[in-house]
Amino acid sequence: MQSNIQVRLTPAEAADSQSLLKAICQITGKAQTSIAGYQILKKSIDARSRQQIWVNLTLIAFIDEAPTKRFIEPIHFPILTKNAKEVVIIGAGPAGLFAALECILLGLRPIIIERGKDVRARRRDLAALNKEGIVNPESNYCFGEGGAGTYSDGKLYTRSNKRGSIDKILRLFYQFGADENILYEAHPHIGTNKLPHIITAMRAQIEASGGKVFFEKKLVDFVLVKDSIKEIITADGDRIKTNAIILATGHSARDIFTLLFEKNITIEAKPFALGVRVEHPQAIIDSIQYHCLLRDPNLPPASYSLVEQVSERGVFSFCMCPGGIIAPAATAPGEIVVNGWSPSKRDNPYANSGMVVQIDIPTAFTYLKKQDQQNKKFANSIVKDFIKTDAPHPLMLLAFQQQVEQAAFIAGGGLQVAPAARLIDFCTNKLSANLPDASYLPGLASAPLQEVLPDFVTRTLQEGFKAFGKKMKGYYTNDAIVVATESRTSSPVRIPRDAETLQHPQVKNLYPCAEGAGYAGGIVSAAMDGQKLAQQIAVGYGISIPHLL
Repeated sequence: MQSNIQVRLTPAEAADSQSLLKAICQITGKAQTSIAGYQILKKSIDARSRQQIWVNLTLIAFIDEAPTKRFIEPIHFPILTKNAKEVVIIGAGPAGLFAALECILLGLRPIIIERGKDVRARRRDLAALNKEGIVNPESNYCFGEGGAGTYSDGKLYTRSNKRGSIDKILRLFYQFGADENILYEAHPHIGTNKLPHIITAMRAQIEASGGKVFFEKKLVDFVLVKDSIKEIITADGDRIKTNAIILATGHSARDIFTLLFEKNITIEAKPFALGVRVEHPQAIIDSIQYHCLLRDPNLPPASYSLVEQVSERGVFSFCMCPGGIIAPAATAPGEIVVNGWSPSKRDNPYANSGMVVQIDIPTAFTYLKKQDQQNKKFANSIVKDFIKTDAPHPLMLLAFQQQVEQAAFIAGGGLQVAPAARLIDFCTNKLSANLPDASYLPGLASAPLQEVLPDFVTRTLQEGFKAFGKKMKGYYTNDAIVVATESRTSSPVRIPRDAETLQHPQVKNLYPCAEGAGYAGGIVSAAMDGQKLAQQIAVGYGISIPHLL
């Protein structure tokens, strides 16, 4: 017999199998000899009470019968036939990889074209970026096998349950090597140290089934005949014929946005978020969230999620990384972009989070116009061309984003040294006399961040940090550091697509996908979007969509 039960335990009890079995016996009224095993379905932590933190578990207890495996068998990927129809996928990030896996399940042959390198070769470029401040524009934290997802923590939490099957995404991650706990944790997380092996296993499956994956293959042009792309052209001169293209190039592929614009293919400026990374000692966040001086060793490093309205402008935390590291995420020399990640154990001594302000089109347009009228020097000269007319240019927000990143590079003093300030110093417009130890490997330079960030962003962040300090006593401290700039939370460009066919309205075989097109935000939502486009292409080929879970 199987019994679904809910258990509420202290962290120490939840970590001890005998204590958990005892609780199961109490709830079911069965002797321990009758409990053959259990399987956790959901797990969450309730730290609202100052007196006691609880771990809530939903599980299946197997009573007088052998426990079953979570999945009897994995999802089976067939070997594609020689005449399988091909789908060209531009980009090997989460969207591109899951689109390719879905294509195989539907009998379509995926051809992945990735501008960056495979995971192993990519590591050397990341080492040069961290140790020497050298940016390889084609191989960095954003470009390469697995995309930004490979080296951006592996958070699998999403609210986008209407986009597709979250369970299917988690099941595939588990099948390709992720820990079983991602199937039941309230906020599943893989860890940057484990993601490369999982991504490599996915690629191996794609190739074993008959798909193809090409690295260091950059899309630079395409042949458009009437309303369809007939060929794509890569930087090395290869021409690849295609009947269907999934464009999954990510939010940082600026050259792709420019190419579409130059080809007179409609793109649109899209609001995005801009701000900083804030880093605290993890012990401070633990003490605030768990209401204690020292964290219980049976509890994970604490996280937080914050949002505040400041003068009708939102400021919010993004991609919070407990036990994490701030990483250099620039995709071109002469710019500073920071991101955060955590290893699977989240055991680094720092906690960092993006803290960003929403940038809408009218605000950015007005700000740049004002800067131009004041004869302010633009680090990005293209900005002036984008604000000469009264209507916002489709690439204006992209140029605005790049303008701030280049200003941060100048303030940092060169290479990938990032401009930074202590938290209270930042909020009081004071230049920090010195900076605390931090996780950012290329190094930090004390700098007046109000000269790097737009004035309205600075003011909003300052008031937001003060408000967060009232919500979380101890958060507002000079032991924390603010690092600029967190600017790649999402794409500043949208590539439109038809709501029904998912095709670009001008180009009938072009399927804009995931974060780079403005339709996803995170690993899981991007993966689901890739799956959805693969299914839509299959429908166009007359292939029925089976129930694949």
